[in-house]
Amino acid sequence: MHRRSIPATAVSIVFALAASAASAEQIDVMNSGGFTAAYKALQPRYETASGDTLSTAWGPSMGKAPEAIPNRLARGEPADVVIMVGYALDQLIAEGKVDRASRTELADSRIGLVVRSGHALPDISSVAALRQTMLQAESIAYSDSASGVYIERELLKKLDIEAAVKPKAHMVPKTPVAVTVAEGKYELGFQQVSEILPVPGATFVARLPEPVQSITRFAAGIPVGARHPQAARRLLDFLASPQARDAVSASGLDPVPSTTAAAR
Repeated sequence: MHRRSIPATAVSIVFALAASAASAEQIDVMNSGGFTAAYKALQPRYETASGDTLSTAWGPSMGKAPEAIPNRLARGEPADVVIMVGYALDQLIAEGKVDRASRTELADSRIGLVVRSGHALPDISSVAALRQTMLQAESIAYSDSASGVYIERELLKKLDIEAAVKPKAHMVPKTPVAVTVAEGKYELGFQQVSEILPVPGATFVARLPEPVQSITRFAAGIPVGARHPQAARRLLDFLASPQARDAVSASGLDPVPSTTAAAR
């Protein structure tokens, strides 16, 4: 029989988790929407292996909602780990709120289209088809986080449809866009694929065509003053490890190439 070799990094993570189980901690995590499905799949694995408990607060990476991660930190809510859009994390690092050395690349996220279940699937297989679909739609929704900011500020201009579409376009705060589409409030919804797939009553149509796609890098870090920085570091190593790739891919995200993650 041939024995399958295990990467040294994976072995070291397993031993680190086993060693930490003897002194279990509660790790306070703030997690934004795009990484939610992967995180929920990985959480029980990590807790079982490490003995630590993950206490999670949810919110967008940016925006005015009180649940937004920067606003939670500003109020002094406890956090050992923040998981969010990379450029929003970089802003917190620049402000001295997150330890620069802790920054860890996790996954890439692409934007997709969602319609209500039972609705005819519109064509967005090309840039021209996407443009026509958006012009014909009665209403369009997008989030108040990274994907929606891109749709509103860049995509509509790229497609030269801003004047025609803006009056029927709506930025949705807090609630996942796919939920509002499933409820029949809007005909079309745009959001990161990983936030569309888990929603019942909504059908994922396709990703945006690559020429007008926006790829969002999700990353994580340890806030300055975190109560359990060592336990937080172990969690970040696990989330970025090969052991987490299956859950990341299944959630609709694209794993970060190993060389990129290693060069954080």
